This record gives sequence, structure tokens and C-alpha cells, in this order.
Amino acid sequence: MALDVGVLGYRFMGTAHANAFARLPMFFPDTPAVTRDVLIGRDEEALENARTRLGFDRTATDWRSVVDEVDVFYNLGPNFLHAEPSIAALEAGVSVFSEKPLSATLDGATEMAAAARSAGVPTACGFNYRFVPAIRYARELIQSGTLGDIRTFRGRYLQDWLVDPEAPWSWRLDAELAGSGALGDLGAHTVDLARFLVGDAPGAGRIERVSGHLRTAVTERPVEDAPGETRPVTVDDEYTAQLAFEGGATGILEGSRIAPGHKNDHTIEIHGSEGSLRFSLERLNELAVLGQDDRGYETVLVTDESDPYIDHWWPPGHVLGWEHTFVHENASFLQAIADGAAYEPSFADGLAAQQVLAAIEASDESGSWERVLRDE
Repeated sequence: MALDVGVLGYRFMGTAHANAFARLPMFFPDTPAVTRDVLIGRDEEALENARTRLGFDRTATDWRSVVDEVDVFYNLGPNFLHAEPSIAALEAGVSVFSEKPLSATLDGATEMAAAARSAGVPTACGFNYRFVPAIRYARELIQSGTLGDIRTFRGRYLQDWLVDPEAPWSWRLDAELAGSGALGDLGAHTVDLARFLVGDAPGAGRIERVSGHLRTAVTERPVEDAPGETRPVTVDDEYTAQLAFEGGATGILEGSRIAPGHKNDHTIEIHGSEGSLRFSLERLNELAVLGQDDRGYETVLVTDESDPYIDHWWPPGHVLGWEHTFVHENASFLQAIADGAAYEPSFADGLAAQQVLAAIEASDESGSWERVLRDE
């Protein structure tokens, strides 16, 4: 029996997930069937156009009217809109996928994770980079001990879409709506990959303490289609952070939306006692690996049939793209729902990442190292 899906949001992420729904029957035929039931938004004309383009059966302008009518609710709206609809869906026994960061605030994320525990249904937080084959292969290498004890995790996520001070204001630049800027938008992904890759590795483990700095370079921006009008920017344009892992490893994080020449540059580098590895999202089919006796890095093309997810796609060497991560992510999540099984990254993972982000923000305010607070 097909799972009826409701999706709040039809722009960037709505399109990415709708594309994944369309690809699943072709490339992951054993995944539970999905009916694209209802698309939710506010602008009726734009919503109807999106419904036709993305293949949904109907539309709704109020999530409250439909959230208990679907089997799976995808909350792809702005950060401030993550908590209330998601909690309502969970209270109705509906599985929920929420975009990252889990919420605009740590309190909201805490409430969402608590609702997920009470509901006892699978939940997902949109950390799609866990589903890049090269990232999965990197985790396999770390888990097998190829790198030895982890000593350093480096993660940077750089974009340049806000370099121009005349780039228009959007909800992503408002603290009430977004929660934070580059920290939550980009840093959430980097923190999650730190947890996924080295969170249970010898020498690393949980992130215990952080030191952070946030900066807003452009403090106001023009309002689109309103000549002469500006609005204040109340979130960070860029951030840096240092991490202290419980096992002794150190971490260095950086994120920016004002880095000229970097379109979507998410780079991870991990150093261990016996080797290193390096990954760049802009070359997402490749993983650079350095073994204990190697003179330099070897670039591995992670497209063999034995590599994660590749057997569902093309012959070796026929590369995958960013959009495929959403197919892998949805295949795993929907299968977990059908099986009544646990899924990761869940709301618990989203909360864990947000607790690190909150500590980085607190460190910026205090000027001191801060401990990462957790629900034990």
C-alpha cells in the first residue's frame, strides 16, 4: 500500500524531494510506493503551478487542515515553521521529515525531539550529505581503523551568494525567522558530518566543548521589488569554531555565505594516527585517502558497484550528483517507516547538532569556551 505524502514547501527543497519521489520507483524499486498527495504553501497561484510541475494530487494553504490526513509529513518550510507543524503531525501519529536545522531555536528543537520520542514513529532531519557514497565510504574506512585514532576533524562550508551587498534580503537573514545565518544553514551540515564520521571513532567521540566566533559583514540589505527600502540583517554571514572532542581530538569548523568563488564548497578533512582523508562536495564522487605508508593522497573514484548505493545506478565511472543524495535519503527513510524501524539521522540527531550550534553561539556571546549541553 502506498504511503501518502504531504509536503510543506515547494521551492528549493520541495523540488529536490519531489524529484527523489519520482526517481525511487525506477532506481530503488523495493522502496515503499509513495503517493504525492498534498502540497502545502501560502500563494495559491504559485502553489498550483508547483503542484502540476512536481506531480502532486492536490494543494492546501493551511497545514492544519491536512497534517493528520497523510502517512508522512515533510516539513521543508522556513526554520521558524519547523516546530509547530512537525509536533502537530507527530501528535497525530504521522512520521515527519524536517529540514535542517531542526528548528530556529534550541528550545524548538528540544520540543520536536521530545514529541518524536513520545510519538514512537520514525523521524528524519535533512542531513542529506550522510548519503553521499564517498562520505559513506569514508565512514567505512574510519570504522575499520584505516586512519587509526582520530586526531583532527576539519570542516568548512563556503558559499558566495551573499558577497554582493546589494543581494536582496530574505527570511534567511532574519534571526526571528532563521535562528542563525551561516552557522545554522551551513554549520548544521558540518557538525552532523563530524558526529556521523567520528562521533564513535577512537580518539574523537562526542563534541564536549566549543569556542566560536560569528560575524555579520553586511548589516542591511535591499528589499526585492521595493526600491529604496532596506531591512536589517540580524544573523551571521560567517562563523568559525574550535571543537574539543571527548576522546582528545580537536576540530576546526568554518562557514561563510560571503566567500567569493565558492559556490557550494563543503570540505571535510580528517587526520588520524595512521592516515588521513579529504572530501569536497564540489567533487562529490571522489575521496582522497592517505594510508600510513603512502607518500601522498590517492584519489579514489567512489563509483564501483561495491560502493554504497552505486549498484542502484550506473556502471562504474558514471558519476552521481547532488540530487542523488535525496534519493538515497528518501529510500532509507521511507523503508524505515514501512518497517517500523529506527532511522538516522532522526530528530535526536538534529537536536544533537543544534546543541553544538547553540554552544558555538553562546561562546561568541561570552568570549569563552562553552560546554555542549545535552539531554541525558
